[in-house]
Amino acid sequence: MAEYSGIGQPAGGRLREVSAAADAVPLTESGVSEATENTDEKPARRGPLRRLALGVLALALLGAVFFFAGFLRFTLEVAQFAPPATPRADAIVALTGGAARVDAALRLLSDGRAERLLISGVHPRTTGTAIGRRADADRALFDCCVDLDHRAANTAGNAVETGKWLHGRGYSSLIVVTSNYHMPRSMMELGNALPGVDLIAYPVRVDNVAVDRWWFNPGTARLLAHEYLKFVVAGIRVGLDRGPSARLAAAADSGL
Repeated sequence: MAEYSGIGQPAGGRLREVSAAADAVPLTESGVSEATENTDEKPARRGPLRRLALGVLALALLGAVFFFAGFLRFTLEVAQFAPPATPRADAIVALTGGAARVDAALRLLSDGRAERLLISGVHPRTTGTAIGRRADADRALFDCCVDLDHRAANTAGNAVETGKWLHGRGYSSLIVVTSNYHMPRSMMELGNALPGVDLIAYPVRVDNVAVDRWWFNPGTARLLAHEYLKFVVAGIRVGLDRGPSARLAAAADSGL
């Protein structure tokens, strides 16, 4: 009589099935099954990818730390900006972007701090009459000593158009009037476009932008973060622009 194991199944038949399943797994020359080798290869393949992902993550975190540290330094510097008491230069430039900038530049011109004023970045349809009426400026002073630039569309354009105007009139010193948070990028762009020109920063404080308490106001925080990002991008571009010219100047100085 046949022996049974479990419910209705011969013990010998179960052994034959296990043996057949074992024979179905191919072995390598060393006697290790290919299935085992394939399982061991997966972690080996994932190792370099995991290290690459960790490296990218570490770089991203380091970049975020540097960005935030630079942003804090940027806000501290902007908060400490103050206009000089008695600035004096050949000319004044007001970079548009707020009525307070134009008002401050017109006051400087009226006080005799410079011979002439350029308002750069004016909307193409805005006239000098409209600006003078809004600022309640002296019409005679405006007509004689104020020029409008309608071409500049951004800060880099302000620098280019200001350079054309400045050199065309033979000026060598300039009072720069703009908002305090916009001043670092403006001075960098103007310094790049106007080498050798004496630039005097005249930052204007905007009432609704409290740069010394930006963490209390999400709107101010976003404005400063956006301006800092543009400052970083402009710094990279200006650095690349200066690279070839700096190398040429160094070669000329060395007699090469």
